[in-house]
Amino acid sequence: MEIGLSLVAQAFAFAALIAVTVKFIWPPLLKAIETRQKEIADGLAAAQEGRSALEVAAKKSEATLAEAKQKATEIIGQAEKRATQIVEEAKGNAKAEGDRIITGAKAEIDQEVNRAKEGLRAQVSALAIAGAEKILRKEIDGKAHSEMLSKLAAEL
Repeated sequence: MEIGLSLVAQAFAFAALIAVTVKFIWPPLLKAIETRQKEIADGLAAAQEGRSALEVAAKKSEATLAEAKQKATEIIGQAEKRATQIVEEAKGNAKAEGDRIITGAKAEIDQEVNRAKEGLRAQVSALAIAGAEKILRKEIDGKAHSEMLSKLAAEL
């Protein structure tokens, strides 16, 4: 009987251990397991969201890069167009400046020609006066006058 009583006592102790375990130990263990499962599920969901966000960011960065390349191409085109405009403006300005210089030079040449003509006129009139004086000092003779006029014409 001692084995029977010992067996019953062990069964009763085992049942009490199971009851205490179910009552006090099992709920915190289940709660800890559930909390851990929830944390793992949240971590997996966050990782999935991170992958999705990474894909979206990669697509967005590709779009931004493509847009930047397009803008760079546009800016280069505009710069080339502006450079062409500047060259054309410089050519126009140089042509206008050249025309202005040529016009000024022609005006200066015309002035010099007019001054030379005026100088020649003054010399011709001085020669005419000198010729007239010579003619008037001598006797009035048609032959002498014609010779004097011929000399005067040769001097001009």
